[in-house]
Amino acid sequence: MSRRQITGFSNPTVKALRALRDKKHRKASGTFLAEGLRLLTDARESGHLPEVLVMAEERDPHALLSVLEADVLAAGGEVIETSADILSKITGKDNPQAVCGVFAEFDTSLAALDRSAAKIWLVAQALRDPGNLGTMLRTGDAVGAGGLILIDDCADPFSAEAVRASMGAIFTQKVAQARWEDFLPWLRSGAGQLVAASLRDAVPYRGAPYAAPCFIMVGNESRGLPEEYELACDLWVTMPMKGRADSLNAAVAAAVLAYEVLDSLGG
Repeated sequence: MSRRQITGFSNPTVKALRALRDKKHRKASGTFLAEGLRLLTDARESGHLPEVLVMAEERDPHALLSVLEADVLAAGGEVIETSADILSKITGKDNPQAVCGVFAEFDTSLAALDRSAAKIWLVAQALRDPGNLGTMLRTGDAVGAGGLILIDDCADPFSAEAVRASMGAIFTQKVAQARWEDFLPWLRSGAGQLVAASLRDAVPYRGAPYAAPCFIMVGNESRGLPEEYELACDLWVTMPMKGRADSLNAAVAAAVLAYEVLDSLGG
């Protein structure tokens, strides 16, 4: 365990922490940043402690922060105290939270998933917006999904934007990353119904014959799902569009379907 204070902007640790805002540095180090006491408390309660805890010297005392600090030190982690200005440099925010943490990235292989662990799983193909990705994680947590499977080239789930948008769900939901050509054989190797919103021989999404484990798939924000991926689905459903818009936001569509599946499968 260790505790230290950093006062200089040019400190190598500050530079290393700041670099975690870039994907290549996150991948190289196998770590990512999460900011805010609520998010870090959710992580701790889900069994994830930061390897490094960074706190602003001018912070207000808080019982949850004291518990978090004690747990990090007991686990052999590092606690750093620094100024609000340096914390701002690390997080890239003008008004940063009083605390942030460095976490080890999770195993994102398909092999790490247990499909029988939940009735619902979310799948996103070529999802580019980290806000949508984080929102889908948050939705997955809300409906008791097993996790989110990211297909092909998606936004980085460990980016600051995605982690922030997940509201802590990055720590409660499994995250997997795979190419389509690897995902489909994995899916077909066991139980699993692949469902997508579509106009292709689709049935109304309400009352559709969903089956567990149900994998709800959404496509890229602007292009939707490739035809090949759509054709591989077991069930196509349609949602009514009463206005001028011809589609929903990808994360919103996933949420609408997820709650319908939750209701259909009995929660």
